[in-house]
Amino acid sequence: MLNLTIAGPRATLTLDRPAKRNALDLAMWEALPQLVGTAMADPAVRLLVVTGAGGAFCAGADIGEFSVHAADPAWRARNNAAIRLTQTTLARAPKPVLAAIDGDAIGGGLGIALACDVRLATRGSRLGLTPAKLGLVYPLHDTKLLVDAVGPAQAKRMLFTARVADAGEAARIGLVDEVVDDLAAAVDDFAARVAGLSATTQFAAKAIVRRILDGATDDDADSAAQFDAAFTGPDFIAGVAAFHARRAARIE
Repeated sequence: MLNLTIAGPRATLTLDRPAKRNALDLAMWEALPQLVGTAMADPAVRLLVVTGAGGAFCAGADIGEFSVHAADPAWRARNNAAIRLTQTTLARAPKPVLAAIDGDAIGGGLGIALACDVRLATRGSRLGLTPAKLGLVYPLHDTKLLVDAVGPAQAKRMLFTARVADAGEAARIGLVDEVVDDLAAAVDDFAARVAGLSATTQFAAKAIVRRILDGATDDDADSAAQFDAAFTGPDFIAGVAAFHARRAARIE
């Protein structure tokens, strides 16, 4: 129900439960962070793509399972912990993570997409957060991911109204970064661009942006040292050589 494939610099994590529109049950929530960890630990991997099978990205948590077990505090605690670990693992993964959205990304499914760094969606996709339909309270960590993407007013609008946005509206408010006609080609292009450029820059940039989103406003000794060290690193040397030779850099 979760499939991780690795091909060269790209890892792809597919939510594969099409009969349930890829809704995640507890076993899937618990397995997902481990698969992300496997992708991050592979030195060849430069990018993780998260996508869904069968014409949907993810319909969120399995409400059928939840309705059966929600009255059990032990199950609820285990489920909440698994969802939180999924979100924090994706949001704080050291390498770039791309959400490739085709179809619905609703509730926890949109939460997964928001935990990714970049979101591409097809024109037929729909995106929404609907806890108000069930009387649930969206977690603070996940709400912050939403606010970081769309701002506080749009976040409140989405949560107050449980509105499901089409791809065009989602792009307009910042919920997705690009609407594409050919998702596979767009993912291929993004992955090729990432793999052809400096991992040093990309990994550091992701960590720095995360620190800014977490409240940092200035450099400390570690970030200043990282900035300085890059000038003697192999990626910089290769990039400068390519610049002088007027050719594209080949950065391994």
